[in-house]
Amino acid sequence: MSEPEGSPGTTRTMPVLQKDTPDGTAPGAHRRFWSARRVPAAIAAVLLLALAGLFLYDIAAVRAGRPVMRWRRALARQLAERSLDDIWVLTGAAVATALGLWLLALALTPGLRSLLTMRRPHPDVRAVLHRPAAAAMLRDRAMDVPGVQSARVRVRRRKADVRAVSHFRELDDVRADLDTVLGEAIGALGLARPPALSVRVRRPGRKG
Repeated sequence: MSEPEGSPGTTRTMPVLQKDTPDGTAPGAHRRFWSARRVPAAIAAVLLLALAGLFLYDIAAVRAGRPVMRWRRALARQLAERSLDDIWVLTGAAVATALGLWLLALALTPGLRSLLTMRRPHPDVRAVLHRPAAAAMLRDRAMDVPGVQSARVRVRRRKADVRAVSHFRELDDVRADLDTVLGEAIGALGLARPPALSVRVRRPGRKG
């Protein structure tokens, strides 16, 4: 006779929410967010649509017995008369190449460099932390260290630069405390790829 679920002596199997990787992070935790890049995509689409529409209208007009537009006749004449080493031909080719490389860079890079990817506690949850917010948090922790008069923190994707000014205590002691406190603070941010810590401490400059 089976016992009802939840009664004493029974064993219940708890649901498994995720399968972590060996380092304790969820699968795909290191992937960055990709920018939608709506503005460049919209600009490129509008320009291509307008150019294609203009050519299609001119071709349809010629098929209907109307003369070729003046601009297309002039363009064909310029392309036929100018040599490949002409300055305007080279300038146009350079502009087209630059635009093409820019569009390729936008397509192949994630963008959103101001966002730091956080560890994923669950495969269905993704979170990010803004770099200014991370820098403000680290600066607050640095100001709690005895001897720190002021601190300036800049957080990048792979490095956190801390520049502190100490008006008392030995600089080596202040630097050691900052390394400990800020190292723990970076770990508490929950980032998928914690940035390396770089700390510099100096005395305040003389006034006047």
